[in-house]
Amino acid sequence: MKTLKEKQKDAFLAMKKEFGYENAMEAPKVTKVVVSSGVGSFKDKKKIELALDRIERITGQKPVLRGAKKSIAAYKSREGDPMGYLATLRGEKMWNFLEKLVHIALPRTKDFRGLPPTSMDGMGGYSIGVREHTIFPETTDEELKDVFGLGVTIVTNVRDRQQNKRFLELLGFPIKKA
Repeated sequence: MKTLKEKQKDAFLAMKKEFGYENAMEAPKVTKVVVSSGVGSFKDKKKIELALDRIERITGQKPVLRGAKKSIAAYKSREGDPMGYLATLRGEKMWNFLEKLVHIALPRTKDFRGLPPTSMDGMGGYSIGVREHTIFPETTDEELKDVFGLGVTIVTNVRDRQQNKRFLELLGFPIKKA
């Protein structure tokens, strides 16, 4: 079975025929993957540490703590308060995460019927919302009191929605047919 990295080369050849690419620099490729998560109750230090540990296990690298951009009195948050974590993956870590996401985590999602085709922006990004971080095998615990969601954004160099969708389908992403 081919890896996603190997499928990327095959996807270029298929898209070269389909969309008429002439230059090798037009080759579609995944440039980065951004994994982010909001912490929720930022006053709970244990929850913040748990989220840090879980995202670190899932991605294979330490995420960056992101602070609030501005103060909001209704939420009792002040500028700079910890709000969530963000990890940007590139290179081998990115490919390892994508393999795990497509082949292990997404099939473990309850009632999974494919990824929505509407989650693409026109700039080469595809965003996936994961409701429970527990679908990743590294996070299995006996005690599951703090379950949080993740946002996964896959950034490609393809600037057209139709071509981006086709590229991700050729890579093996289970995108629903419209």
